Amino acid sequence: MKCPYCGHQEDRVLDSRPLEAASIIRRRRECQACHKRFTTYERLEEVPLMVIKSNERREPFNREKLREGILRACEKRPIGPDVIERIIAEIEYELQDYVMQVPSRVIGEKALKKLKELDPVAYIRFASVYRQFGDAKAFLEELEKFRKEELKPAPEFHPGRGRKSQRSKKKKETVTA
Repeated sequence: MKCPYCGHQEDRVLDSRPLEAASIIRRRRECQACHKRFTTYERLEEVPLMVIKSNERREPFNREKLREGILRACEKRPIGPDVIERIIAEIEYELQDYVMQVPSRVIGEKALKKLKELDPVAYIRFASVYRQFGDAKAFLEELEKFRKEELKPAPEFHPGRGRKSQRSKKKKETVTA
């Protein structure tokens, strides 16, 4: 590290501290020649995640673009800004599995999944833009598909009933028959 006062190349680190969830390191240094102290900040150089659009065009991932789409879908719904930020953060975290590039459809599907769990109206709004419904028929088909999924009964959970107990139950039925 070059001293900002005398230009000397040699220094020693007096103190190191992580900042902002350890993505930045603050180092307090002392020049070996003039003995003046100075602070440096080191941050990891991040390679931007590239989004591959449906027309094969590539652009850097834009958190604000995702936020804008989700905000528009949640407009006038009882969903607080903290919930929206949490959804965006979760999607961003899930995108860390991708190295350097991700298809735009993956981001859209992740957003749809989160909105479906959160609010049906926000889900349908986002789906109408994301899936580019051309007419009312496509919109109604998506609504009907959503309604059928919502009406499916959740599988019942029976503690202690594994395969073994179900097999023994079947054996008892055949013995009594």
